[in-house]
Amino acid sequence: MASYQAPLQFMRFLLHDVFKTEDALKSMDVMEDFNVELMDAILDEAANFSQQVLFPINQSGDAQGCTFKDGVVTTPDGFKEAYQQFINGGWSALGCSEEFGGQPVPKSLHLMVEEIFYACNTSFGLYPNLTNTAILLIDKHATTELKNSYLEKMVQGVWSGTMCLTESHAGSDLGLIKTKAIVKEEGKYSITGTKIFISAGEHDLTENIVHLVLAKLPDSPAGSRGISLFLVPKFFPETDGSIGERNNVQCGSIEHKMGINAQATCVLNFDGAEGYLIGEVNQGLKCMFTMMNCERLSVGIQGLGLADVSIQTATEYALDRKQGRVQGSTQESDAIINHSDVRRMLLSMMSSNGGCRALIAYAGNLYDVSEHHADENKRRSASQILAILTPICKAFISDNASINCNLGMQILGGHGYVKEWGMEQLVRDVRITQIYEGTNGIQSMDLLARKILSDEGTGWNHIKQDLCDMIKEAEAVNNLGKDCTRVKQAMTNLSSVTDSLLQDAKRNSNLIGAVATEYLHLFGTVTVGCLWLKMAATAINSGEDGVFQQQIKSLCSFYNRYHLATIATSVERIMVGDKVITKMDLSEFELTTMVN
Repeated sequence: MASYQAPLQFMRFLLHDVFKTEDALKSMDVMEDFNVELMDAILDEAANFSQQVLFPINQSGDAQGCTFKDGVVTTPDGFKEAYQQFINGGWSALGCSEEFGGQPVPKSLHLMVEEIFYACNTSFGLYPNLTNTAILLIDKHATTELKNSYLEKMVQGVWSGTMCLTESHAGSDLGLIKTKAIVKEEGKYSITGTKIFISAGEHDLTENIVHLVLAKLPDSPAGSRGISLFLVPKFFPETDGSIGERNNVQCGSIEHKMGINAQATCVLNFDGAEGYLIGEVNQGLKCMFTMMNCERLSVGIQGLGLADVSIQTATEYALDRKQGRVQGSTQESDAIINHSDVRRMLLSMMSSNGGCRALIAYAGNLYDVSEHHADENKRRSASQILAILTPICKAFISDNASINCNLGMQILGGHGYVKEWGMEQLVRDVRITQIYEGTNGIQSMDLLARKILSDEGTGWNHIKQDLCDMIKEAEAVNNLGKDCTRVKQAMTNLSSVTDSLLQDAKRNSNLIGAVATEYLHLFGTVTVGCLWLKMAATAINSGEDGVFQQQIKSLCSFYNRYHLATIATSVERIMVGDKVITKMDLSEFELTTMVN
């Protein structure tokens, strides 16, 4: 069976030492109660609940999966009981507005709690997470009447939420959606259409489900400019908060998937269902991005948690499993962790995942600054950097997580391939993180086209300054000279490539698609290299010299020698441009599909 203990020491190091969250909150005069002790207590409780309640039903939930009969979805054994414990513990209120019974928390802390939940049971974690981000959207964009009708029950976890975007013919291109909204009377609309791939679209964990649905009015502009957003409840709420008559929305089926089998992925049919407009007409996609951007961070965290289970299980196995003899050994056989190739894989996994955890903490701190800082310029700057980091957090972390789950399986060999150890479930569960909430190719193009090119490099200049400051601070610390030199050169390469693309890509749309994925990989690799310098400098400056501090310095050194070596390849691939990709004739592709 897989092994997992929440990486609390690492999380606390990031919260308290690297990013000094308590001081940051005080400087913004928000969440005054959040000191080191309270943040540690929340992490402790999240770890205890997840490890004791969620982790034991992870493998059994995957094996059993969800069942569908007569429009009703039943979650696996133990899920309803675990969910009741989840809401009894107040976890559904975390990060929500106090106005509706929620508990605001520092974003970086909230993201770490999410990581623990996802590591222990990703399928379970998806149910409340979707509700949490739906709450944020409704709180930001809906009318006071809708907020008062729905948010308290959603914050309590008694009602849940979904996002309904995808249709069979419209995935990444939401402008093609055919779901219709017709005005019934003032404030009410009739919603008709079918949505697919709807996570938590139907289940037995909550008494009501609140669907956030993208649809088009008959006279709307073509494409994405004509999309509106509607709140469509499964059951209509009564004035006393209880549920009343059922709405005309039904689950048509659930998907049989490669992974996350305990998560109900549904086809939903809206047959003249009553819905209520959120935001302005034709501004639905803009409103939905409030939820989508949070979900994209969350998808990166899913990968991070699953990869950490892979690392911990593989390390425990490597320490115990004896195979072969290393040079100079007098033993009959040695633990495989003594073999250099196994160490290479473990170090690659550990340095990658640790750097990605720092990336998430960095994004979390920027989120709080963008929301709460008194200085408008600092809010704007943080928002621009966060916009750049969001597709990187989603795509870079999930790509690396998939690699790390596969490496974990490789270390276990045949034992990793069979179900008993749980490693093959990690590989299956993590794979979706590269696909949903916008494929990683879409994230890459979003980064380059919308976040770098569209504002003439303003956001790029802000994050460049941040990263260069990290390098400069590390240069003042003894014993980091060689690592600083490597990261500084990597930053120079990233700057050069970005400046070149700012000049060339706007004139050539093919270039964006050709190089965007490699550019995101380059950007993520350099950013994590800078964050490892920041962590190593913090560890050295602490004056402590325990095993943890040694590990931080060792992983920094490994990352900046091993992973940064890929940068030269990325730069070369980007500078090749689009011609080598676009010059091949379509007939040459068609030849591949022909039967000889």
